[in-house]
Amino acid sequence: MQRKLTHADLLGLKRWNTPTIYNGWEQITHHNSARDGFNLESVNDYMPEMGPMVGYAVTVVIEPSNPEHPQANPNGWAEYRAYMASVPGPKIVVVQDLDKPTMYGAFWGEVNSNIHKALGCVGTITDGAIRDTDEMNNAGFKALARGRCVGHANSFPVRWNCQVNVFGREILPGQLIHADKHGFLVIPEEDQERLLEAARFMDENECKTIIQSARSSWGNNPDVVLADFNEAVKTFGEVARAKFGKKGEW
Repeated sequence: MQRKLTHADLLGLKRWNTPTIYNGWEQITHHNSARDGFNLESVNDYMPEMGPMVGYAVTVVIEPSNPEHPQANPNGWAEYRAYMASVPGPKIVVVQDLDKPTMYGAFWGEVNSNIHKALGCVGTITDGAIRDTDEMNNAGFKALARGRCVGHANSFPVRWNCQVNVFGREILPGQLIHADKHGFLVIPEEDQERLLEAARFMDENECKTIIQSARSSWGNNPDVVLADFNEAVKTFGEVARAKFGKKGEW
């Protein structure tokens, strides 16, 4: 997939939380914004203090319960890391665990997170388990995961650079991802270029209309509050429609 954003664009996207990015995305996309793009199952952010992460997907499939994979491909780790090193960053490692929902072992811990950070990866989304969360945090490697566990079992790269399915969402290598404590959003290639502008515009639209009305109306007569708020909602929709041809979320 073609990368259409500059590093400055990615830094701009990282300044906003994922719901704000979604608010902009739904205005510019032709996809079903009520169903497509984001995780459909609950996911846990174990480093929320790091804020959002933005990067391009690199993918891998694991099956920690199965001891046959390391025997079938003794060079698997070296080949997988060569793939990781060949893709420019920033990268988010998306890991599909074939054992889910059972968590036999963690692919991620102190060692693997430090190695991947050195290879230009900013974090991971895995529907399996992680461990060593304090050490991963210290490495600056963000993790959204199904849960935590003690051991690593037979965590081994089974296949990589392939389509994966995590938390109800299919992800392809090279897709742009924005993720934080709310979940993650996979941005279609055709929506990347307008995304930052749209997110900024919709956030400003909210602040100048709905939020401003609600905050300035605290303690006023309820009838006045409702009248002001309804007018603000109308203005919000008109502004969004004039910009994008859509009415916005309200």
